[in-house]
Amino acid sequence: MKKLKQLYFTNRFFYGLLTIATFFVISFFVKVLFIPVAILFWILTAVMIWDLIFLFSGKGSVTVIRNYPEKFSNGDENPLVIRAESWYPRRVFVRILEEFPVELQVRDKDFEIILLPFLEKEIHYSLKLTRRGIYSFGKCCAMARFLGFFERGFATNDTLSIPCYPSFIQLRKYQLLATTNRLNEMGVKRIRRIGAAMEFDHVRDYVQGDDYRRMNWKASAKVKKLMINQFEEEKSQPIYSFIDTGRAMRMPFEEMTLLDYSINATLVLSNAAILKHDRAGMLTFSKEIGNQVVAEKRNNQMMRISEALYHIQTEFQESEFGNLYTYANKHINKRSLIFIYTNFETLDALNRQLAYLRMLNRSHILVVIVFQNTELDELAKSSPHRTIEIYNQIIAEKFIYEKNLIIQELHRNGIQTIYTAPENLTINSINKYLEIKARGLI
Repeated sequence: MKKLKQLYFTNRFFYGLLTIATFFVISFFVKVLFIPVAILFWILTAVMIWDLIFLFSGKGSVTVIRNYPEKFSNGDENPLVIRAESWYPRRVFVRILEEFPVELQVRDKDFEIILLPFLEKEIHYSLKLTRRGIYSFGKCCAMARFLGFFERGFATNDTLSIPCYPSFIQLRKYQLLATTNRLNEMGVKRIRRIGAAMEFDHVRDYVQGDDYRRMNWKASAKVKKLMINQFEEEKSQPIYSFIDTGRAMRMPFEEMTLLDYSINATLVLSNAAILKHDRAGMLTFSKEIGNQVVAEKRNNQMMRISEALYHIQTEFQESEFGNLYTYANKHINKRSLIFIYTNFETLDALNRQLAYLRMLNRSHILVVIVFQNTELDELAKSSPHRTIEIYNQIIAEKFIYEKNLIIQELHRNGIQTIYTAPENLTINSINKYLEIKARGLI
């Protein structure tokens, strides 16, 4: 009974029966064809019986093992591997059916492979996930066929639940390029360091290529060889990321929300700050203060930040910047660099919160992210042909103009900004951080 449940009829089986039935109908009118059709029927029957015997006799089977990661990276292509191995004595054709999470709505990923006897084969594919949370995979089935009239199904009994975290793939890419000094490939700019942002470390021997302006002539005269002052950047400076979880951050771009882009940027920026020996922290805010990680230099600081970012949820309320200022004024005592990931679409929305931003900027270095609506930019540059298209283009130009007014108003109040498309947020945040460090503003 167990093997009977594994039996499936293919289209070839029904096409074969339909063909034989058609020939028998024709032979009813053409008597000469009856004997050849009868012989063909018994040959087809024998072939089908042989197909059944091969699939279900002996120890022939197909095993499927999923080699999936422990967690997914949000917004990235996540590589997945399925391993299939045949225990049949001859070559079989196998169709792999994966039960993907219902959230993905994936219905077009069937894998057709040929398995040789007692050999393993790997299937490589990738999934791009655009939401954080738990993704549950059902059973993974392997449908084996020999001659093609029947299929025997082999299913894994295990199900998988894999969490999707903020983009750690971007994080690893940044670490790799930083280690090999190739950050320019990622888009990170080389920024000239200013002496005011450097602290004296020690005196060392001069080597060719050193800056003559850092020459220590007194030390050179004492030891009778050229000596130069070695400086290093100031360390242990607090770098905070304030993430707005209000309804304005639910705006979608390329299947991800502004909140998810901000979370991914916060993760990479925090890691960049820790690599520069600074202290990284974060918090979320909307009507109230939410998840928070104090800026510290612990060994597990990045793990704490990643876990806090993973559990962030969007709220459907308008954010209250007054509570944010109260919290920062009470708990952040040292002058810090603060990135505020929020979304102002109108000048009125900015004016309601501008007073709190100005007060925050008095005690800290404040950087406000202003998101560029790339879809509106494309609409404004389009060539309209109908009245409704002209109307939409004018509205788009109005919103773009208001965005520019928002940036000008922030600059007029001494608040630094990052005007960026959502997909470029991570790189622009890192560049802004390096620029502020080089200018010695904190």
